[in-house]
Amino acid sequence: MSTNLLSTSAATGFGGVIQEYLWNWENQQLRVVYETLGKGSPLLLLPSFSTVSTRLEMGELAKLLAPNFQVLALDWPGFGESSRPSLNYRPEIYQQFLEDFVKAIFNIPVTAIAAGHAASYVLQLAVKQPAAFSRILLLAPTWRGPLPTMGASQQIAGMVRELVRSPILGQALYKLNTTQSFLSFMYRRHVFTDAAKVTPSFIENKWHTTQQPGARFASAAFVTGNLDAVREQSDFLKLVQSLTIPLMVVIGESSPPKSREEMNALAALPGVKSVVISGSLGLHEEYPTVVLEAFQDFLFS
Repeated sequence: MSTNLLSTSAATGFGGVIQEYLWNWENQQLRVVYETLGKGSPLLLLPSFSTVSTRLEMGELAKLLAPNFQVLALDWPGFGESSRPSLNYRPEIYQQFLEDFVKAIFNIPVTAIAAGHAASYVLQLAVKQPAAFSRILLLAPTWRGPLPTMGASQQIAGMVRELVRSPILGQALYKLNTTQSFLSFMYRRHVFTDAAKVTPSFIENKWHTTQQPGARFASAAFVTGNLDAVREQSDFLKLVQSLTIPLMVVIGESSPPKSREEMNALAALPGVKSVVISGSLGLHEEYPTVVLEAFQDFLFS
């Protein structure tokens, strides 16, 4: 495992130093792209899992934090500009990746800010290795993928996943679910709250992310619940109850009802700091300044 600098022409970032981390999984080397900005105590930004997942969704927040921290944001394996091989993407991959990455990159406990589905993975590592993180911030945390949230059984979700993974039909189904009109609909429905921010150029950039070679494999795993690191709400809450470090949760007041219920249950646990602000599941990208204002006391305490 090693790290290398990437030229700005080889990757698109938010103004930081772009590097790659070469990581091995089951005798296959994966290239993971990450970006570092600022100086100071280390702070790890983990984007949410989604069809359009990329570290750039954390870009504006990273720039706001950079005057006080050395901020690092990454593209998860299978997403963004990282390698996208046709693996059977499942929690074990991301659990091991995050553990190895944190151990390789940081030599002191790091503050972690995790959005959406990244929450479970950070919490699991924090319980397993309490010295890995100094504090954790969860932004609109989720633990259950879209199809299971809609009520699909594991059997149905598995069938959908295998269909999308198939060579010809899978590519066609994936393209139908990543058209610019569909992405715009989904953003307006439960990701952003200000429709004026869902501009054609914004959606076009998201669409380009979805069209990279191999993009459908990890995306299908997320949508069908195969990246759910826990299967029950009680297991998710047990992770939080097992923590020995400070935790804060930022909740979007317009989050989808089921997701909002899960977030409220988390926020109700003893010792968990929480705040409700404008936004939905993409609040960290839509309202980065509001997000920073909401948690800066916790961050600097």
